[in-house]
Amino acid sequence: MKAITLKSRIIILLTIFTIITTGTFVTIQLFHELEAVNRSLEYKVKDYSDQIERAYGLSLSSPDKLNLLAKLLNSLKQEGVIKSAYVFDRSGKIVASSEFGLLESKGDYSDFQIIDKLQQGGMEFIKGETVVDKTSKTVSVYIPLQEKETVQFIVRVFFSLGDIWDAFAGVYRPALAVGILFILINVTLGIFLGRLVIEPIQIFNEAAKTIASGHLDLSVAIETNDELEELAGTFNFMTKELAKMKERAENANPLTKLPGNIVIMEEAEKRIKEGQKFTVIYCDLDNFKAFNDKYGIHKGDEAIKLTAEIFKEALSKKGSTVDFIGHEGGDDFILLVSPEHATDITQYIISEFDARIRILYSKEDLEKGCIISTTRDGAVCQFPIMTISLAGVSNVHRAINNYGEITNIAAEVKKKAKKEQRSCFILDKRVS
Repeated sequence: MKAITLKSRIIILLTIFTIITTGTFVTIQLFHELEAVNRSLEYKVKDYSDQIERAYGLSLSSPDKLNLLAKLLNSLKQEGVIKSAYVFDRSGKIVASSEFGLLESKGDYSDFQIIDKLQQGGMEFIKGETVVDKTSKTVSVYIPLQEKETVQFIVRVFFSLGDIWDAFAGVYRPALAVGILFILINVTLGIFLGRLVIEPIQIFNEAAKTIASGHLDLSVAIETNDELEELAGTFNFMTKELAKMKERAENANPLTKLPGNIVIMEEAEKRIKEGQKFTVIYCDLDNFKAFNDKYGIHKGDEAIKLTAEIFKEALSKKGSTVDFIGHEGGDDFILLVSPEHATDITQYIISEFDARIRILYSKEDLEKGCIISTTRDGAVCQFPIMTISLAGVSNVHRAINNYGEITNIAAEVKKKAKKEQRSCFILDKRVS
């Protein structure tokens, strides 16, 4: 199943927003329109109720009053004020009407309910009572007519509900206009969001896929003058760092995972170029070949990994975050450290190496203090327990202009350090 895209989600959200906004507008408008219709109906009911009550209150006989009411109701109907009206007595018989065919007939079920309420509780129970008929689209109002505080007749006046449907029609047009307006606004907003947000995200997505395929030499160009442009800058910086990490990983020693020759040279040249003070420590294991020949390559690898572990611990405990470890290969390691940390780091390395390298030897060889092995020319000799020679080169006492100078000086110092019959650190302090 294909995932919903960000663009689709934005379109869906904008559509939902348009529907909700338009619906809310229509509801509010309709509410106001219906309130206006209700107020108009209330005014009409009160006005014509007063007219009917005044007509009935004239000093006339009952037949004359009914004739007068019939004329008034007929006049209101002809003027279009009401839809129809009739008067019925307490028995439910219609005694006057705007429709001549209703005279002497009986009222409907609602009329008899009103008569029952009148008999139970008096005029206040029926005055203003309304009945809505959706079929005929009318609303009727009951007006009690009393004489000597007794209700003699009840007038039922029918008003058309057409005003309410007109209210719906009145709301429909502005609602349609508002809906179209919101659609145009949201389309514009969608286009704006697409260019401002979606397109940059798509660019990032495609760039990430390209990088994932191994092409790290990639950068994105996004000019929005906001956080997205800042993110693009961070993204480009990340790709450069990933390229560097890839290069380092490809150059790293497979046994210790430490950076190899190329990265070592880059780190040294970087410090020289930036004018930093540094000390380079070249590390070599004495009698390593004899140990490797006697115990095998696997044990030799363990000695290399143990040495790398001790170096890492030394920098972690005695060095700083800018210090560096590299592995040229075999038993040759290089450290680039701050001059003020060099002594503490080398002392830790020597102490830990001398103590922990012994666990790789057999009990018999440890008791003898040496191993029996052959030299390169085939002679059988005794070789002492491994020690570590550390040769230091620093630009504190002399100027160093390139990595080649470091290696040349280190080769001289390392020869001197290996002449010692123990683990040691010798730092070159010559001024030229």
